[in-house]
Amino acid sequence: MADVLAPLAGKILAVLVEPGAKVEEDDELLVIEALKMENTVYAPSGGTVKEIKVKVGDSVEDEDLLLVLE
Repeated sequence: MADVLAPLAGKILAVLVEPGAKVEEDDELLVIEALKMENTVYAPSGGTVKEIKVKVGDSVEDEDLLLVLE
């Protein structure tokens, strides 16, 4: 199981996966807006999306839990 953490504080602009989705390492998972720039969060490893902890519009802080891969 792998926790995907926010790399920086910002606002969730897009969630690109759904629970149950199979992902490969470096697949795009989420987009976070910070300092008027869009930052893509990539999968740290392959697996299945078990749980998504955020939704579009949520504000997150650095290292907040975004989703869980198994």
